[in-house]
Amino acid sequence: MVMNDKNTREAVYEFSDEAETALFAIQLQQALVDNRAGAVIFLEGKLGVGKTALVRAVLREFGYDGTVKSPTYTLVEEYAAFKVNHFDLYRLSDPEELEFIGVERYFEGDNLNIIEWPEQGSGFLPEPDIRIALTIPDPYQPTRRALKIKSCTPYGYEVVSTLQD
Repeated sequence: MVMNDKNTREAVYEFSDEAETALFAIQLQQALVDNRAGAVIFLEGKLGVGKTALVRAVLREFGYDGTVKSPTYTLVEEYAAFKVNHFDLYRLSDPEELEFIGVERYFEGDNLNIIEWPEQGSGFLPEPDIRIALTIPDPYQPTRRALKIKSCTPYGYEVVSTLQD
């Protein structure tokens, strides 16, 4: 864990498989609920690293039992009953497209907004409260994951601190 200032706290986790990643997602969801406010989480990582699996596990913990797939073609999937918006900006050809879908309305209120491929929306997204980067640290062990979580705001700091307690 690293603490740089009052807004920044970092932690790195390693998981042996998707089940361990899902356990982390449960803790993350509980930390978000304990510190409930509108939140923006950037999910970063290469294709196939488990970003959508992490979102799926968070949604399961909220109580959603339907299918959770990456909204690659629709850009955003709203889970209104749970106040969660899941973005996948991988196929976004121009960040300005976000303006056309009225992206700012998603960030009003206390919705949790989880954004995969946030770099594709640069200039049209708010600053994140939390950045999560997923990697596969060893290509010979493809089920293992490394997760780095970093707070970027006081709200994010509280969430990451809760995970550390």
